[in-house]
Order: sequence, then C-alpha cells, then structure tokens
Amino acid sequence: MLAGIKDILIICRKDDIKRFEDLFGKGHKFGINISYEVQKYPGGIAEAFIIGKDFIGEDNVCLVLGDNIFYGNDLKNNLKRAVVNLNDSKATIFGHYVNDANRFGIVEFDGNGSVVSIEEKPSNPKSNYAVVGLYFYPNDVVDIVKKIKPSKRNELEITDINNEYLSMNRLNIITFGRGFTWLDTGTFEALSEASMFVKMVENHQGLKISCLEEIAYNNGWITKEELIIVGKTMANNQYGKHLLNVADGKVNY
Repeated sequence: MLAGIKDILIICRKDDIKRFEDLFGKGHKFGINISYEVQKYPGGIAEAFIIGKDFIGEDNVCLVLGDNIFYGNDLKNNLKRAVVNLNDSKATIFGHYVNDANRFGIVEFDGNGSVVSIEEKPSNPKSNYAVVGLYFYPNDVVDIVKKIKPSKRNELEITDINNEYLSMNRLNIITFGRGFTWLDTGTFEALSEASMFVKMVENHQGLKISCLEEIAYNNGWITKEELIIVGKTMANNQYGKHLLNVADGKVNY
C-alpha cells in the first residue's frame, strides 16, 4: 500500500485462507482489492509467480513474505524507487546488514555498490548484507520462473530468479541503512521479539505501525468520513482513537 499497490494476492495454506478473509475481506474497507490463492505444498517462494500467474496478468509485480516486518525512516521512498526501476524493466531487491550472514542469501558488491553475486547461506560470506523478503520484478518474472529448476529440497528458489536478472544486468539493490529494522518472524521466538518491538515503538511514539486505514486515507483511497466510521467502531481502544486523531489532523508525520 505504501508503494501505491492496490491489487494484492495473498497466497497461503488452504486452512489459513478463511482467517485472512475474516480479517481483510476483499480489502474494500482499505480501498484495495484482495484475492486469495492456495499453495498446496511448500514449493518454494518463487512458486508464487506460478500460482499467481493469472492474477499478475501483464503487470509488474511485488512479492513480500508474510513473516517479514519492515520499519524505518524512508521506507516509502525506497519502495517508490523500486517502482521507478520497473519502468526500466529492472528488478529490485533489498539488503539489510546482519551479523549471522551464513544464515541468509548474501550479496557481494563491487566497488560501485552494484551486485556482483548472491550466495545462499555461504560458509564464507562476501558481505554482511542479507537479501530480505521483499522483491520487485518486471512482468517477465512469470516466464523466468518457468525456466528455473527445483533445488535439492525440491523448491523453486527466489535466489535463482535474482541471479537470472543479475546475469541480464537487470538487478538493482537498495540497502536499508542504520536505524532501519528488518524482522524475520519465522519462529515463535522471533515473533515474540517482533511483538515487543512494535509495542515499544508505539508506546514511545504514540503512533501505530502499519495502520492500514491510515495508509489508505493518506493515499486518498478512503474518505475522511469512512475513516471516522471505522474509528468510532473502535473508539474504546487505542487503535480506534488513533484513527480518529488521524481524521482530526492530530497525527502528522
């Protein structure tokens, strides 16, 4: 939504679809359009482009992993930069500095800051910048994914797609700087840490992280009246009060 994307496909297990539908519906209350598809078995991140082929159609596409959280200054501008790169038919990946580089897909840079290679879980990392779960691709990613072969774990790997764009000199990287937070919440412990992080930031700032109604309102996708209606339905809690403050112009950042 911060990137200006209004058409969203959620891909998940069959058992989870109803949970997401109960939470988001078709997305109309946020001024967006949400569709749903099932991934029947773990076929790899890149399989999303096969499952979502009809949804993507002739458009460019952004893929974000559901267990990744991004928070920090200039996020919206970085997303917009990735969208602009698509106009030149170039893919964009994002990098974040990590200490335990051998756990991630790691980027090697040349002297100009361009990507030289991407190595999955290297024993001798060539940098400390991990590729995070956020990717922007031109439409031909749908054709590229058909050409890659499953890995040893029988999955279509997103790194193979990135390396294909790299081989065509069509891969850009945007690195998140100091003060930016990337959280991979794929474990119970990591999810708990993320919850504490969100609580701390919101308590200190008095703001809400990823408030969908607020983003929709700032994008002009829902009206002030619609925002107030939602806020009043939750006026007895902090979330509803925040929405009403946004509508009153008391939140400005």
